[in-house]
Amino acid sequence: MNGIAALGVLLALVAVATVAGLLWRATTGRARAARRSPVVRADEVGAAALGERATLLQFSTEFCALCPATSRVLDGTASGRQGVAHVEVDLTTRPDLAQRFSVLQTPTTLVLDATGAVRARIGGAVRPADVRATLDRILGSDHVSA
Repeated sequence: MNGIAALGVLLALVAVATVAGLLWRATTGRARAARRSPVVRADEVGAAALGERATLLQFSTEFCALCPATSRVLDGTASGRQGVAHVEVDLTTRPDLAQRFSVLQTPTTLVLDATGAVRARIGGAVRPADVRATLDRILGSDHVSA
């Protein structure tokens, strides 16, 4: 392979990697509607209770670098909404839940409605505005901010 062909291959690889990185960045941390809606019970995730109106269920691990920041965002969002709870589950101690909810990365956040049905899923570090918009959609226009 001559120098020009090698340079062409290198530039093509850089272009493909750039496009893949931009696609990943555009989708990570954004809420997606849940494809299936399994119902989550408080006792199966080790919580005393789920939120009366919605629950932000965060799956973390002990060594997750993005999980503490995600937890702070979700705590702040939940505390600012009446009837919304934030529940964090450490998958290190509950690997069965990773399989049940198809968790492939941490943090992963499931947004549950009042019945415990999964309404949205966020993979990666959450974006505060996206979490608020998802809650607004689930709670409807009658939500009350504290």
